[in-house]
Amino acid sequence: MKTAIVTGAASGIGRGYALALVEKGFYVLVTDINGPGAEHVAAELNAMGPGKAEALRVDVTDVDAVAAAVHRVKDEHGRLDMIFNNAGMGVLGAVEELTVAHWRKANEVMIMGVVHGVQPAYKIMVEQGYGHIVNTASSAGLVPFAFMGPYDMAKHAVVGLTLSLRGEAAAHGIKVTCVCPGPVNTNIVRNVKDAIGATTEADIAVTAYDRVQPYLHLIPEFIIASPEVLGRKVLRAALRDRAFVLLPGYMRPLWWLQRLAPTALVALGTAFSRVAKVARPSIAERWEQRDAGDREDLAPIEAK
Repeated sequence: MKTAIVTGAASGIGRGYALALVEKGFYVLVTDINGPGAEHVAAELNAMGPGKAEALRVDVTDVDAVAAAVHRVKDEHGRLDMIFNNAGMGVLGAVEELTVAHWRKANEVMIMGVVHGVQPAYKIMVEQGYGHIVNTASSAGLVPFAFMGPYDMAKHAVVGLTLSLRGEAAAHGIKVTCVCPGPVNTNIVRNVKDAIGATTEADIAVTAYDRVQPYLHLIPEFIIASPEVLGRKVLRAALRDRAFVLLPGYMRPLWWLQRLAPTALVALGTAFSRVAKVARPSIAERWEQRDAGDREDLAPIEAK
């Protein structure tokens, strides 16, 4: 039975990868910093088959924990066919409001987290003479936009790492694929508060997402992809040894536009940031007034 490891697999794109792999008959080690979430996904996948899944709590910022997970698969199953370095988080916001800790978090989770998976897996695969590394970057790693500095930085780094590794891995019989998703129906917006702290912007983003999320499944796949469909398409593309996987489909022409006119999106970001600069104070004030009203409504209940 072929084997695979997926990081950040308790939800979203990672769960989509694990699902696609189990459907293809793989053994999958479902890893996530959310241990109970990983266990839930593994149980769900085992009920489906034909492959098998196990869960393991892994923090990708812990180099020893990631290496132990990689070697566990190799030691128990005698092979490591694929690793999906997928764990990430939404570290973004206006640069003047970010701290060095925000940039470090983006680096530790989304850059070094990928490196921690690549390093032990690649060495095993070189010894085997085969294997496949799939790194999840983002369309933001190809098409940067304002207010996404730490996230854009990290995803550009993943693109660079992946393409560099692909160039040398082929000599060892190893395949390397870079996945650059656009909009996907995941919970990444909900972890913005964990990534950047409790700010007005984070609160607004999470509240807005919670209101629209129940209806996102009604939007066609070619606009906002579902993790399940994305996972299957990525696996098919990876098995065909694709260097890049850009989904939904309109991300590819957007990438070409970025390459042909690199400053076009900078100009758009400039316009957006100027509008935001004017609008943010009034939006924040109204949001605070709403929160104050909510607290007043709750006061009689709390008094009881």
